[in-house]
Amino acid sequence: MKPSICLYFHVHQPTRLRLYRFFDIGKDSHYYDDFANRTILKRIAQKCYLPMNELLLEAIKETKGAFKVSFSITGSAIEQLDRYAPEVLDSFRKLAETGSVEFICETYNHSLASLTSPTEFKHQVLKQKDNLQKYFGVTPTAFRNTELIYSDAIGKAVYELGFKTMLTEGARHIMGWKSPNYVYAGDLQPKLKLLLRNYALSDDIAFRFADRNWSGWPLSAEKFVSWLKSSVSEGGDIVNLFMDYETFGEHLNENTGIFDFMRALPKEVLADGTFDFITPSQATKKYKAVDELSVPEVISWADEERDVTAWLGNELQNDAFNKLYSLSEKLYILNDPQLFEDFGHLQESDHFYYMCTKFFSDGEVHKRFNPYDTPYEAFINYMNVLSDFAIRVDREYELKQND
Repeated sequence: MKPSICLYFHVHQPTRLRLYRFFDIGKDSHYYDDFANRTILKRIAQKCYLPMNELLLEAIKETKGAFKVSFSITGSAIEQLDRYAPEVLDSFRKLAETGSVEFICETYNHSLASLTSPTEFKHQVLKQKDNLQKYFGVTPTAFRNTELIYSDAIGKAVYELGFKTMLTEGARHIMGWKSPNYVYAGDLQPKLKLLLRNYALSDDIAFRFADRNWSGWPLSAEKFVSWLKSSVSEGGDIVNLFMDYETFGEHLNENTGIFDFMRALPKEVLADGTFDFITPSQATKKYKAVDELSVPEVISWADEERDVTAWLGNELQNDAFNKLYSLSEKLYILNDPQLFEDFGHLQESDHFYYMCTKFFSDGEVHKRFNPYDTPYEAFINYMNVLSDFAIRVDREYELKQND
């Protein structure tokens, strides 16, 4: 039986906050930078989503469906695409119609709810499941949590929500001597099958591709296939290549040759004959789990530590996070659609990422995706918004209590 390549892309755009000053609190409850959201979304649609979707569609057709790929698209991204670039959603529908593309579920708002609120986590997962059915006509059976966040307890909760397959990180401190190139089972729920990102090979494309000082530069499809083969030369069923979709055309512009590389890769893999392509749900049906994987502490795909300190690693982040979720109980009692919508957008993990104070090995990566000059600016702006949001929640709650 041939080993397989599982190629997965994550599509997300945050709902960016406008410059919200202290004097706006209690006076203006529109929190979002509509101009930036529209401008950035439309730019990425032209540079990444549309050309890459066309490239992948052509690859599927040319290989008669042998090339397969999977996506997760956050609810936040779908909202913006629906509003500003509906042609991108049409192009994703064309991919869905091929039968060679799997759409994976996640939290609707790309949130960290799994770390603090089982109720809100379940709400967002089911909302996103309905969303994928609405827009693409698919019912997802595989799941990837925000930022590939995973623990034994989260895996158990995901299985109880009806998912049999989950994607996460092949973190070195969890794997030890084990290879990420196999299917594993959850520790608390062995019926949940786990696919682990091969971060070395994934990051060769996502982060090192355009680095002229990298020993692997320039990276050709032929060279990359030789690395894939080397990765399973001593055993392995599957190589999981997981990365942000915005890698193509946005993080790495067209001049780097990234589109040429992706255009050549499916043909090179299939012509070589060592591997086939597979989607996550197909993978966990094809391959048996070789072992149970114990992950008592939370992991993610971020930074050297592969933990959640990119979002909750300092006092600023934890203060904002705890204040936001302290409003949960009142929000569920109120069940107000507008408040819930804002609550969802304020949960997006990006807001906490902008407050990160890591300035060492991962500092450049954090600056690359940050619209604020400093983490403190991000914190102050977010807390101003959150203060106004809390006033609205408390006001509505008091009115309801007095009814």
